[in-house]
Amino acid sequence: MDWVTCAYSAACTGVAHQPSGHCLAHLPPDDLAAALAGMAPGRLLDLRGTVLTGDLLARVLEAAGHRPGRTRLDRARFTGDVRLAGVTFAGDVSLDGARFDRLASFFGARFERNVSLAGAVFARELSFHGVRARGHVSLERAVMSRDALFGQAVLERGLSCERARFDGYATFDGARIGDGAAFRGARFGRTLSFRKVTGSAGFDGAHFAADAYLSATGRLSVVRARADGLLDMTVAGCGVDLRRTEVAGATTLRLTDSSADLEGAVLRGPVTVTGRGRSRVTSLRGVDAPSLALSGLDLSACRFAGLAHPSGVRVKDCTFALTPRGLRVSVRRPMVRWFSRRSALADERTLLTGDPQDGPWATPGGLADLYAELRGRVDDRGTSDDFAFAALELRRQAAGRRWTIMPWLSASSLVASRRTGGFVAWFALLAAVTAGAVLWTSASHAERRAGTHVPSVHG
Repeated sequence: MDWVTCAYSAACTGVAHQPSGHCLAHLPPDDLAAALAGMAPGRLLDLRGTVLTGDLLARVLEAAGHRPGRTRLDRARFTGDVRLAGVTFAGDVSLDGARFDRLASFFGARFERNVSLAGAVFARELSFHGVRARGHVSLERAVMSRDALFGQAVLERGLSCERARFDGYATFDGARIGDGAAFRGARFGRTLSFRKVTGSAGFDGAHFAADAYLSATGRLSVVRARADGLLDMTVAGCGVDLRRTEVAGATTLRLTDSSADLEGAVLRGPVTVTGRGRSRVTSLRGVDAPSLALSGLDLSACRFAGLAHPSGVRVKDCTFALTPRGLRVSVRRPMVRWFSRRSALADERTLLTGDPQDGPWATPGGLADLYAELRGRVDDRGTSDDFAFAALELRRQAAGRRWTIMPWLSASSLVASRRTGGFVAWFALLAAVTAGAVLWTSASHAERRAGTHVPSVHG
């Protein structure tokens, strides 16, 4: 402790008041009255380490005009109910290591600057419902043994709850968190409701021992988190990072004009990812999910390499990348080939560069197997045919042979895709032009020959 403690007892950690050398809780009645009389609105309030009953706290707040200035309550102990409705703290507030034996209600309180409750212990309920703080709020390493209520709170400079412990029900519904909320390494023992929250939120390395309902309008990060129950997320206009997240129950992700990265996630329950507007999934690489439903998403940049259960994927109303189309000339046979547009996985476009993290899927043969698994999992017939064509084409590349050696594979490749109409049309047009040119040339030659053999009239 960095303050002079109370002379009343060696066990008392309350900050000493001069000239008696006692803390506020151990001052004689006359000295207590004098100390309270010296308090005024906007002035420093220093009660570090002091034990405050409900009655003593009420007298202190009244003496400060319910508007104290800089407030130092580090390691203070509150033995009665704490109700701060109507209190405005004009300066920074420090409650680091404080202990609340009963209800701690900050409902109706206003904080003009920063608030720190780092390491605080709440033995009963904590209410920050409707609190407005213009500065940053910290609950790092705090322990909330019962329910914690943060609904409708307005925290303009953000909230930090890193390594905090929420043993009871925790709700942040409708909160507005200006600079975002950080819950890295936090533990939630019961249901977490983080719905309709405005702002970003980070739950990296968090542990959800029960169900978790999350939302955000900024970035939402749940990297390396663990959920023992279900994980339900709803986001709008932001990015969602679920890399290497483990979920034992069902996972539901609703995206509105947002993007999601699920790389390396282990999702043991059924997974549903739906999108509205311009929503996309950027990576499913290495995902372990026996049941994965994708709907209404842009998958044009999504990596599928290493997907553990391709047969468990269901794709509906999604768009994929498109290959370029046009005429290509090669030194190999056939020297001239026409390529039509077809749906393709983003992995095929990066096949030439290769990514060591893709493992066996980084080869044409591995990607061909992936195409073959996914072709029956998409609801669009055209995309399914394109995947079948891609699987055959990649197997041809894996074999390292030319079309002349494997003519049956070339023919089957053309038949496998409805997108080969462009090739057939181009070939038919070329054949027609060639035939026309031949016929025109033949007719002209015949006329010239006929003209040179006309009999003379003079016999």
